Amino acid sequence: MDGKIIVITSGKGGVGKTTATASIGAALALEGKRVVVVDMDIGLRNLDVVMGLENRIIFNVVDAMKGKCKLKQAAIKDRRIQNLFLIPASQSDNKNVLSPEEVVLFSEKLRREFDFVLMDCPAGIERGFENSVVAADEAVVICTPDVSSVRDADRVIGLLYARSITPKLVVNRIVPDMVEKGDMLSHIDMVDVLSIELIGLVPMDDQVVISTNTGAPLVLQKKSMAGTAFRRIAMRLNGMTDLPIRVPKSQERFWKKISTRLGIGK
Repeated sequence: MDGKIIVITSGKGGVGKTTATASIGAALALEGKRVVVVDMDIGLRNLDVVMGLENRIIFNVVDAMKGKCKLKQAAIKDRRIQNLFLIPASQSDNKNVLSPEEVVLFSEKLRREFDFVLMDCPAGIERGFENSVVAADEAVVICTPDVSSVRDADRVIGLLYARSITPKLVVNRIVPDMVEKGDMLSHIDMVDVLSIELIGLVPMDDQVVISTNTGAPLVLQKKSMAGTAFRRIAMRLNGMTDLPIRVPKSQERFWKKISTRLGIGK
């Protein structure tokens, strides 16, 4: 059975898409699946740094698609998580170096080798976007709870539907206190506007910065609330569609409940 190609995309940059790609890929591999994450952001390579694999790059996705190396030579195996591989982007080429036809042919090779192929799509809707989505079966749209991110995500969702790709929504960097005070959009408002299936809510988490800087997989950090959220997203993508979505709760509200129960502050 051929693998599934999922494009991870967003309407704008800076919403945590690359961290989401690395984390969902790692979590799917922890579920026992053979996974490759492909950095399609030609000229602006980042996924390798997030995964802590930047020192092991010899070949890249352009080399592999142009036939300068074999698929196995370009795919870097993660040493900490079994069955997880990275194909990095090229830093020296521009976004027009690949054609959609080359991407389709290469994607078919990836399908035969892996259970899941995650395409890390560059921000924006130009050639890089076209190449990333051309062979995709599904799309995960990463969006933060702010008006500009939602507006840009809405545009990308329209483009995905036009290509007969069903998008699913992940809301990233949620600050529960701000949502409760009305200073940040709620996921309910976002789903109402975007009208697509919600598959995960990821809270703001300091562990994300630590993970990115150290290259340690976020989903292996037991104290990481974001890591836990990404593991649950991966489980849904892997078929556990009845898994409930956890809504991030305010710590302030949690302690208030505890204080009330213990009679503190009365």
